[in-house]
Amino acid sequence: MTVTLDEMKLFLRVDGNNEDALITSFISTAEEMCEGILRYALTDLETIPETVKQSIYYAVSCFYEQREKADAKAILELMKSLLFSYRKEEW
Repeated sequence: MTVTLDEMKLFLRVDGNNEDALITSFISTAEEMCEGILRYALTDLETIPETVKQSIYYAVSCFYEQREKADAKAILELMKSLLFSYRKEEW
């Protein structure tokens, strides 16, 4: 994982372990979204740029806080804007 569960819980200000599985799934989803935008696996990077981490934090926090009504299209558009400079031309 690019962002650990503990880092994400600290960012979300979540105490306890009741929602660990949910948050972990949101992290995985956000990382997959980043990889789709970037057109390469995050594991290909030696060092993860802070902008990539912030994109993951943003997506996870939206998914977490707006579980029932998260606007995936709006989340994706903002992530694209943040990550555009790191994007490859093609896979």
